[in-house]
Amino acid sequence: MDYAKESLKKHYEWKGKIEVVPRADVKTTEQLSLAYTPGVAQPCLEIKDDINKSYDLTRRWNLIAVVTDGSAVLGLGDIGPEAGMPVMEGKCVLFKAFADVDAFPLCIKSQNVDEIVNTIKLISGSFGGINLEDIASPRCFEIERRLKEETDIPIFHDDQHGTAVVALAAIINALKIVKKDLQDCKIVLAGAGAAGQAIALLLLKLGAQEILLCGRNGIISSDDPNIKPAHVDISKVTNRGRVKGTLAEALVDADIFLGVSAPGIVTKEMIQMMKEDPIVLAMSNPVPEIWPEDAIAAGAKIVGTGRSDFPNQINNVLAFPGIFRGALDVRASDINDEMKVEAAKAIASIVSDEELTPEYIIPKAFDLRVGKAVAKAVAEAARATGVARI
Repeated sequence: MDYAKESLKKHYEWKGKIEVVPRADVKTTEQLSLAYTPGVAQPCLEIKDDINKSYDLTRRWNLIAVVTDGSAVLGLGDIGPEAGMPVMEGKCVLFKAFADVDAFPLCIKSQNVDEIVNTIKLISGSFGGINLEDIASPRCFEIERRLKEETDIPIFHDDQHGTAVVALAAIINALKIVKKDLQDCKIVLAGAGAAGQAIALLLLKLGAQEILLCGRNGIISSDDPNIKPAHVDISKVTNRGRVKGTLAEALVDADIFLGVSAPGIVTKEMIQMMKEDPIVLAMSNPVPEIWPEDAIAAGAKIVGTGRSDFPNQINNVLAFPGIFRGALDVRASDINDEMKVEAAKAIASIVSDEELTPEYIIPKAFDLRVGKAVAKAVAEAARATGVARI
């Protein structure tokens, strides 16, 4: 199928992938008076006296906003908020289909951090959570950080944390096959943007000790006088030996490679320099850092990509619907690292030890068990860490 051609045709037919459907009938005068004036005044007064009742008396308890500025849409780049709308609508469909979460797309016509933060902050009372989407690095870091400080609802940048959660789930299961412990592994990450940094931080949270994060100019080190401002914080917790060199040099004797960078930057020769039975997650889309067949031919034991036409797809849809479902169910004020780690463990647990193979380390996107397992794990972690409010 020519997906570009057929998708465009369907979008003309759909004229939007979501719509507003009322839950209250207004077919009689009595129904109208209950759903709207004069009856609606009473729930308004209840919320005025106790703002928390906005979760009980409106759809806020199950509603999130999917927000973008259109600056990093898929692999298309800075195409603008209006052009990003089809992706945001698609994300809303996935939320509903995989976790029964109502989601509404909001595309902001600004790339100014203050304006974006203030816009989301001012409308946050209408939602139970905010999913930031396709906002370019490093702006996305500042926006998320400030919103977490200035609002009391979960803020989640899926390009960072959704990717990190699913990648972590894949690593958890892959390590069982190669019989290695995470804390003993040398890990190399190509791509120091939003996803790369989030993956590194979550791996550290799970116990990783040696991570080399590589940007366009090679291994990132805290003592580099030309280090980018966006890399300063992450450099303090990775590359503890202050190693210098290229991606190829970083991969020597590495156990795990994760790529969220650019197509074709890893060669067979580079894979051959890794330790025995290396794990390779080449997630650049649509063209991975190295094609699976080339990685396997070079000695990779387990290979994953971001594509659906190869085994072990690292697909964010395994994470974000269930994460928000769990957060909303306990009215969480935050989605913290502990919740993300438990989400990853829940995803990994769907594939039993008996089922694990090098070609099956991660559940399929349409496995209906995933969303429920993730939601349950996230809700429990929220309660355990004190961010659950019910």
